[in-house]
Amino acid sequence: MASMYSAKVMEHFANPHNVGEIPDANGVGEVGNPKCGDIMRMYLKIENNVIVDVKFLTFGCGAAIATSSMATDLIKGKTIDEALKLTNKAVVEALEGLPPIKVHCSVLAEQAVKAALSDYYRRQGIDPEPIVGKIEEDCDHCESCG
Repeated sequence: MASMYSAKVMEHFANPHNVGEIPDANGVGEVGNPKCGDIMRMYLKIENNVIVDVKFLTFGCGAAIATSSMATDLIKGKTIDEALKLTNKAVVEALEGLPPIKVHCSVLAEQAVKAALSDYYRRQGIDPEPIVGKIEEDCDHCESCG
């Protein structure tokens, strides 16, 4: 079973990075997939347009935990503009692949980042939709979610 997953996925599942909450986060986003039951909450601490800290709490399968962990690694220390460019494909590539049935987890990780950035903009009094885009409520990006 483990051979379905890369060593990088297994590492981020067994020893996830950036787990937890940020009490004084200035951006918090939560997304979920009702079909598989995964829920991701992302916390951002942004200073001078740079994500100086990021944490996550994920309730879900190993792939959901691994994609949350990798997504936080990919945006930590980056500017907001760089974080906005994060895609689920970049998360999958950084993890050295995911089985097709688990790609929806990377979509949720991308959406969690964007939801947290949307919250950050709202707190600044800025409409996030023109910048971040509309965050899909349901995952319909792959065959595993239908």
